[in-house]
Amino acid sequence: MAFGAPSRRPHVVHEKRVVEPVDWVRSRRLEADKVLPLRIGLAQQNLHRLEELLLEVAHPESEKYGQHYTPEEIISTFAPTNEATEAVTEWLADVGLSRDRVLPSGNKGWIHVNATVAEIEDLLQTEYHVYTHSSGDEQIGCHSYSVPAHVKDHIDLIRPTVHFNHKPLQKRGLAKRDGFKGLGSPSVHEGPKQSGQQITITPSLANCDQMITPDCLRALYNFKYKPIATKKNSYGILEFTPQSFLAGDLDMFFSNFSPSLVGVRPQAVLIDGGSALIFNGESDLDLEYAMTLTDPQQITLLQTGDLVEGEILTISRAGFDNWLDAVDASFCTFESGDDPEQDGIYPDPLPGGFKGPESCGIVTPPKTVSVSYLQDESTVTPAFANRQCAEYAKLGMMGTTVFHSSGDNGVAGNGGVCLDENGKAGVKFNPGFPASCPFVTAVGATQVNPGSTVNDPKVLHGVRTDTRTRMPSYQATAVKGFLKNHPPPFSSTQFNNSGTVRAFPDLSANGANYAVAVDGKFTRVFGTSASSPVVGSLFTAINDARLALGKKSVGFINPVIYSPLFQLAFNDITVGGNQGCGTPGFNATKGWDPVTGVGTPNFEKLLTLFVLLP
Repeated sequence: MAFGAPSRRPHVVHEKRVVEPVDWVRSRRLEADKVLPLRIGLAQQNLHRLEELLLEVAHPESEKYGQHYTPEEIISTFAPTNEATEAVTEWLADVGLSRDRVLPSGNKGWIHVNATVAEIEDLLQTEYHVYTHSSGDEQIGCHSYSVPAHVKDHIDLIRPTVHFNHKPLQKRGLAKRDGFKGLGSPSVHEGPKQSGQQITITPSLANCDQMITPDCLRALYNFKYKPIATKKNSYGILEFTPQSFLAGDLDMFFSNFSPSLVGVRPQAVLIDGGSALIFNGESDLDLEYAMTLTDPQQITLLQTGDLVEGEILTISRAGFDNWLDAVDASFCTFESGDDPEQDGIYPDPLPGGFKGPESCGIVTPPKTVSVSYLQDESTVTPAFANRQCAEYAKLGMMGTTVFHSSGDNGVAGNGGVCLDENGKAGVKFNPGFPASCPFVTAVGATQVNPGSTVNDPKVLHGVRTDTRTRMPSYQATAVKGFLKNHPPPFSSTQFNNSGTVRAFPDLSANGANYAVAVDGKFTRVFGTSASSPVVGSLFTAINDARLALGKKSVGFINPVIYSPLFQLAFNDITVGGNQGCGTPGFNATKGWDPVTGVGTPNFEKLLTLFVLLP
């Protein structure tokens, strides 16, 4: 086989693996004649203005507040330039990858070419290896790759290259529900935690320190509202297969707390063959509380991933990009499309997998979305994180609010894991993604102090902070004020104390002792998996009130909740901490803090202020 002559233009390193894979061995070079589907993600226009454009429609003092973009306007604003397409195509032709082998996407967001490993190694000046895990799983990749300096600014990322799924693909079959230790998520470390004890329901505000019910939440957050504009409004709950709800669990909960909902079900949108009926903890929790608190609002269940993907892959692979595809068709191909090392790829070639086409733009983005899943930020490359984070900003520009749980292990990562400077086990704080993205609203958790009532101070349950993402302007005053007035006793080896990076959570709600019907019995569950859908329910009600007045949905709320005007609309939590990594973590203090954010919501005050905005 003859290859084109190597490019003589100087190359520069474009992307390097963030963390080397733990428990994986680089076993051999990848065969030179193996053909790979190379995807080159072209740089989008105006991404340097992303925060600016978002704040124009999301900042309460902006003249354009609430003037959200249409999907067509989003595409035209961020499409790559013709110059980028031409420069990359010419580079490929120069090294022997002729134009007839190059396939551009419909929206010009990426370039696809099938090439041998030998051709790609020459193109990117790298070496591909096979990595082997003790389980027998294998993955391919390179440590870094380079591109000519003259095309570097036209390219965001190239795949497959340095992106690596650090968890082995353990094929585990259909495990029994009680044998699954990670209730709430396809990941082994995420989801609501159960007390393990069956409980008897005794609904009373006097018992909210022991058992949280919908009435406890209404009392805690001054929440009294009956939706009236439900046909104009929408609230999406995201679930990943194999998580699902049991109809009997919903009715068991509703018969105790919301009898009018018995027999009512969410409107299911099946994304990439979304399926169910394996694990029920997360879905039952999310839907029981979201449906009860927003009744009679129709809830949209965004059920993501087919049974095969959900059964054998971790959340990072049957994941976030897939639901973003479903609500924004352009994201299917934005910056080279989904990552086969991080997302489910469809049609699914595995036996029993979903054989239909990828679910692109099959549902209008709900006005509010709650997501109770996350992964450690250290497991994704900056390019992958930036690509996905940009999509959250675009959803905000279109008027969607995305709430993300922020984790349940204090300053530690999933499973209580902390890091060293090489990404291995250590003492460094381990934040979660996508909560670390500045264009989602990260939700922390509190709890009613044992022996106290709903009118007494609350203490922290557990969240995370510290990230590599640049600090957004909307939170700069709050975060810098915290660091100045309450300097944490931790060094830069433990967390990023530069005062220049994103900090979270943004706000909080109760995350402890929720009474939830799971598998035919009531149990208590814990975590930010619970607080996120509750906060989403409150803001769904705020959207309802605005829509009833002929106004737009609130969209991206972070610039609003950090503004001085809204400071008194939150209950300031000043007691508690988020322990982890062998430390007491941060402390809750007056004002914003990396334990509870700006505090917990006072719905009536928030409603009054939000309906006054244009």
